Amino acid sequence: MTAFPLPRTGVAVDVHAFDEDPNRPLWLACLEWPGVTGLEGHSDGDVVAHAAADALFSAAGLGDLGSNFGVDRPDMAGASGERILSEAVRLVTEAGFQIGNIAVQLVAQAPAFSPRRLEAEARMTQIAGAPVSISATTTDHLGFLGRREGAMAVASALVVPAAGPALG
Repeated sequence: MTAFPLPRTGVAVDVHAFDEDPNRPLWLACLEWPGVTGLEGHSDGDVVAHAAADALFSAAGLGDLGSNFGVDRPDMAGASGERILSEAVRLVTEAGFQIGNIAVQLVAQAPAFSPRRLEAEARMTQIAGAPVSISATTTDHLGFLGRREGAMAVASALVVPAAGPALG
């Protein structure tokens, strides 16, 4: 029987409040969203990219977003979601994993995500070097997300060890 590397999965959640500064740009899924106030954060607040990166770390057993890119790293202040995702991909790959796919769901009342979903998926797929699917939903105006106080993303990632445990 042929041996197959065992896949590993990771799950992550990222949440940020909308910034009080109406001039802060919104970044979601490595795209700028003109005319919408941005999210607070040590970096650009891109919950979609952050959740994707964190899910990769989870799948590879490499800690989490905070342990890799925490506020104790001044070089990450203002970092883009693209940089964070790119670095996560590099670290996961260097740890001996191949990325199978990443799936992310954005939970927010605004902005309307569907008009740019394919563009966002294409951009994040390019950065990750693996398929990225993104869906979006609202909370039907319930809770802090429904009151447009912030945005959240939930992500899962699948990685396969380049070499290692195998199913025989």
